[in-house]
Amino acid sequence: MNKLAERLEVRRGLRYGPSGQLLDVYRPAGPPDELLPTVLLWHGRPADNRAVLASLARSAAGRGLLVLVPDWRTDAPDGGWTQLRESLAYARTRGAHHGGDTGRFVLAGWSLGGRAALATALRPSAASDDGWRPSAVVGLGSNYRSSDELMHPTVMEDLACSVASPIPVRLHHGTADAVVDVARSREFAMALRRRGWPVTLTESDSDHAGVVMAEYDRGLRRCRGATAEHALRAGEVTVGLLAEAAGLSD
Repeated sequence: MNKLAERLEVRRGLRYGPSGQLLDVYRPAGPPDELLPTVLLWHGRPADNRAVLASLARSAAGRGLLVLVPDWRTDAPDGGWTQLRESLAYARTRGAHHGGDTGRFVLAGWSLGGRAALATALRPSAASDDGWRPSAVVGLGSNYRSSDELMHPTVMEDLACSVASPIPVRLHHGTADAVVDVARSREFAMALRRRGWPVTLTESDSDHAGVVMAEYDRGLRRCRGATAEHALRAGEVTVGLLAEAAGLSD
């Protein structure tokens, strides 16, 4: 295990905006030698599901990242963009308070959260009023063509009309994903390349939740931290992608 992973500081349940939603902050314990690269990590459905990303966030913090994981209302009439914007504003203005370097800022999301992260990169006005862009963006098990009635336009439509300058994109998808077919990430990666965006697509022998180090518990009827080997492996692949996107090396 990475030595940093043994010494983590976790702050849970911080209010991050006028909506009153909560977020958790994960970081290496103790004063850092320098500011840490910042990762804002958005969950997917259901609403207020930040706990599903706890294992991934802990592992990523163990690699030397400041990781902020907010709840947000995926079922809100505006598609949850109010909370997404508020969480982004908090990360940008308060990240340094938690030891984060907001000049090295990775925006990442799983499933519906990945759609929102890529939409923000392609259409900056979606999540901020000043044209802010992340340093890199990471999409995990997302459907970039889905025409969700609450969160529209689709990311593929955003790409087709985007005038934003390309930034690095890293995609990760499980080949055994029964929720969102891996073909959606393959298709999106090809479309990004055709438009001149620097993109990598990593595929793991895991499922929809495995790419975020989680697994579905039928008894609980929700996802929890992974115990299956394939999900633990896939989750560590995602951690590596987040670290690479933030400019960290092993």
